[in-house]
This record gives sequence, C-alpha cells and structure tokens, in this order.
Amino acid sequence: MGDSDEKRGRWLWSLVKCAATVGVWTVIAGVGVTAWYATDLPDIDEALQANRRPMVTLLAADGSQLETRGDLYGVPIQVGDLPKALTQAVLATEDRRFYDHFGLDIIGIARAAYHNVRAGRIVQGGSTLTQQVAKNLFLTPERSYKRKIQEVLLSLWLEHKFTKDQIFTIYLNRVYLGAGTYGVDAAARRYFGVPATRIMVYEAAMIAGLLKAPSRYNPRANPALAKKRTAQVLRNMVAAGYLTEAEAAQAANRRHNRLPRTRQLGRYFIDWALEQVADYLVPGDRDITVSTTLNPALQMAAERRLASVLDGPGKKVQATQAALVALAGDGAVRALVGGRRYATSPFNRATQARRQPGSAFKPIVFLAALETGMRPTDTIQDAPITIGDWTPRNFKRKFLGDVTIAEALAQSLNAAAVRVGQKAGFPRVAETASRLGIPGEIAAKPSLVLGTHDVSLIDLTAAYAPFSNGGMAVWPYAVREIRDADGKLLYARSGSGPGRVIASQHVGQMNRMMADVIVSGTGKTARLDRPAAGKTGTSQNHRDAWFIGYTADLIAGVWIGNDNGKPMNRVTGGGLPAILWKRFMTDAHRGQSKGALLGVDGPATIPSRLAASNEQEKESLWDRILSVVKGED
Repeated sequence: MGDSDEKRGRWLWSLVKCAATVGVWTVIAGVGVTAWYATDLPDIDEALQANRRPMVTLLAADGSQLETRGDLYGVPIQVGDLPKALTQAVLATEDRRFYDHFGLDIIGIARAAYHNVRAGRIVQGGSTLTQQVAKNLFLTPERSYKRKIQEVLLSLWLEHKFTKDQIFTIYLNRVYLGAGTYGVDAAARRYFGVPATRIMVYEAAMIAGLLKAPSRYNPRANPALAKKRTAQVLRNMVAAGYLTEAEAAQAANRRHNRLPRTRQLGRYFIDWALEQVADYLVPGDRDITVSTTLNPALQMAAERRLASVLDGPGKKVQATQAALVALAGDGAVRALVGGRRYATSPFNRATQARRQPGSAFKPIVFLAALETGMRPTDTIQDAPITIGDWTPRNFKRKFLGDVTIAEALAQSLNAAAVRVGQKAGFPRVAETASRLGIPGEIAAKPSLVLGTHDVSLIDLTAAYAPFSNGGMAVWPYAVREIRDADGKLLYARSGSGPGRVIASQHVGQMNRMMADVIVSGTGKTARLDRPAAGKTGTSQNHRDAWFIGYTADLIAGVWIGNDNGKPMNRVTGGGLPAILWKRFMTDAHRGQSKGALLGVDGPATIPSRLAASNEQEKESLWDRILSVVKGED
C-alpha cells in the first residue's frame, strides 16, 4: 500500500507541475498575444477626432432646404444636458448595467451565450456601450479574434481613462443613426427638426431604436418598421423601470406631434441635381450649399397630378409609369418627376430613359421645311407613299388628300409629314434636331420623320424651348450657384445655351401651327385659357405616349408608358399625357397674367374645314377622358 500511495503522489505531483507549466506558458502566450495586438492599436487621439465626408445641402429656388447629403454631426452635448428619456431609452435597450460594469459585462455575455446556444444562432449580443465606442471609433467592422481582443483592450483603456458619463457622452455624440447623421443631436434635427435637448419620450425611443440597425429602422425610409421598433424600446424602458405602462402608452399616443416626413419632395430631381454638382465642383473636405432651380409649388403640383392620373384613368388602360419635366425659358428645371414612386423605383424616366417620341418629333421636321422656304399655307398631299420597302400609314388608316402644311401638323398626318420631310431633306431634318439639342447620332432616314430616334423626355422638352422663348436653344440645368460654409461663391451659372437656333419669323410660324394642334388638332384635350402650343406623340403599338407643350412662361413635357415596353390600351399622346399636361399647366399658371407667344396673340384660329368637322363632334371632354384615345396621333 505504501508503494502504491507513493506512486500516486508522484503522479499527482507531476500532473500539477505539468498543469502549472501549461498555465504559465498560457499566461505568457496570452500576454504576448495581447502585447502584440496592443502594439497595433490605432492612434487614440486621431480616432477621437470627427473625420467625416463633406456635407452637401441642396436648396430650392425659394431658399427652402431640399436635402442634405454627407455626414452630419450635431452639436456636442453632455449626457447631463440631454432629456432623461433619451439616455434612459439608450440604456434600457443597449446596456442596462452600463454604470455597474468595468467595460465588459460578464453577466450580459453569459446571458447572450446561453440564448445563442439555445437558439442555435446569434440572437443576442453581449457588447457594452464601452465596447461599442471602442469598435465604432477606433476599429474596423472586421470580424476576427484580433479585432475582438483589441476591442476588449480599448474598452478597458476607455474605462480607465474616462468616467462613465464621459464614455456615454462620446457614444451619444458619435454613434451613427442613419441618413448620414452621427450623434443624437444630428438625428433629432434631421428626423424631427429640433435639437436633441427638446425631443419628447416617443422621439427619444425612436432614436434609441435606430441603434440596432440605422438603415433598417430609419423612420423616413421605413416608417412602419421604425414604429414597431420604437414600441419595443418603450417596452424596454418599462422593463428597466424607467417608465410605467401608463407613461409608455401616453408617449405612444403623442407620437404624431412631430413625426419625421416620410415623403420627400423632388427626390428624382435631387439625384439629378447632385450628379450635376459633381460636374461643376469637387467638394473636397468642404461643406457646400447648392442653390437649385426647383420650384417647390410646381414640383408638388407635378407629383400630385402625375399620381392622380396614373391611379385614376391610368389603371384602366394599363399605364403604370409616367414622367414630367417643366422648364423655364432659359432651361432652368422648375419641376421634374421621374416616375410614379421613387421609393420603389429610383430610376429616373425623365432623364435616363430613352424612347421613341413618335409624332412629338414632327415639329422638328416642319421647322426644317419652313427653313427651306415652305410656308404653313402651302399644300402637301396626304396620300399613300412608299419609300423603298417602307410604307407609313396614318393613324386613322385614311387619307385627306391635299392639305396645308399647318393642317398636316395639327392633325398629325403621317403620310403628309413624310412628304414634308422628303421635301426638306432627311439630312436637314437630322441637322435641325441636333441644332435644337437632340443628342446622339441621328440617322437621316425617312422613318426619322415619324420619331424613331430614341430620346429622353428632358432632351425632347428642351428642344421645344426655342419655340417658347423666341428662338434660343437651352441646356436643361438644376444648379444656379454653389457656396462653401463661409458663404464664398464657388460656382455661379452664366449663360443658358448655345444661343439663337431659330429665326424669329420661323418661331412665329411654328407657334401658330402648334397652337392649332391644341385648338383643333390632336391635342384638343390640352387646351388652356391662354396662348399655348404643343404636340402629341405616340410610338408604335401604343408603347409610349407623349405631350410636349409650352406657354410664354413654361415648357412642359409628359411621357406615359410601361417600363417593360408593354403596350397600353390604345393610349395616345392626345389622351392621358394631354390630360396630365393640362392639369399641371393649369396649376402652374394659376394667378399669372396671360403671356403672349411670338406669333400668337391669342387662341389660334381654326381652319374652316376643321371647324366644320368639329361642329359635328358631340363627344364630351369626360367621354374623351374615359376613352383616353381621343386626340388621335
């Protein structure tokens, strides 16, 4: 027995020595690894400085703010100066034992590990506010053992270097809260229009709810998810003892007082304007303010009218998308809508989509003809015509014989228009289109007359501007001037285009002919109570429907169709687009004097033969709206 006990003792002693040796080397290795990672820690002083992307603020033409892009930091605020509801909401949701632990929450880590193992996936985290400060300020999002060890080391250093209130203050002033905002004050100003010192309980809970996933719970982008998350934060505050059930319910009932706007005005325009800013100026590290051309009242009218047409008569004819552009005479964009709903599709159909304009291209053809010496009263034959293997047909499948040039444009007679283009010369038509601002390589072929060259809505609308402004070509623009944070002028727009491109006499002739389009031709649905002119357009198989028109004060273009090119139910440019154009232009001109177009002092006269046919037309405006196809193209 003695020998056995002695052997057992020696074995236990050897085991203890081995364990001690392993323990010592483990400690040495841990210290070594920690020391190694500690030498690679980031510069603390540099990380505490707020490095950010420059902020770009966009202003509308009236000086109101449209948008801010970049990193927005609010006013640094001490924890003690903030409403208790805000600090309590953050603590209840992110780290209830913050004032009790030493930077690492052992209880929280154990609880999170238990729930994660039980769920078989990560459902809880054990990071403290101190760890989040260490990770967000000093480290990268990389998931590795090195980063985690450095996070622990920095958390311990922060707890040693700063007080709890100081750490909490750093966190609240630097944490990202969505929409380019850093810190609770910036978030309060962005989402609620007030400094963080003035937010209410529900708003405090909403800001605290952003911490989990700023983009997902952004109240502007996802109001339903933000509301749900805010309700959870209020329950957390009740569970932590900061609120009673009654107080939480009262806070929820007051939520509508200052909720963030969920619908932003002019989002398509904002994206387009920011693209132009990059063309004019590289901000560098400067905050800049950009004054734009957008008229908020016109933009609101454009968005409202477009939505009402698509949601109303548009549904009956399988028209799912639309775009609208309104320009001042110098090319300044006053309103721009690039689609039905930006939130579901930010693709800008006003500036990015290129489609066949159909007969909306014909004014360019007829201008080219006038410039060769033809006159609006000259006659042209509207009869079957074949050029090579191409035989164009009129929309109504019938021909009128000899008609005047003016009648051919007003009634959008394809066969007559092709003969007009033939007389003018197809190369001249292509050159005229380029001169008016139609981009791209324009093929000088017969079908060009009927609008087969793809074009964007904004470019086609701008091509009509010389008819409105007396003959001057324009380049559509959104940016008027750019200043830095000190008010120093960095850019100011000068000039508005390449200058005169149409002689005054031809402007007057074209205006009279296109006024007839609205009075007696395919665009009757668009007729206003003031001098106006325009042209309808419909592409093959009713895939695209256009109306481009103007007064002396404003040029507006409308496109309606489907993104996938699916044909609509016999929608023409004289139907839905003309309806939308008239409604918008009526809003835009309300209360304004009736400016005269060059060559058109008042409503154009109706040619006698057309007037006689109009007397027989008994269909009401409402019937035309319902059928949508009136004003054939």
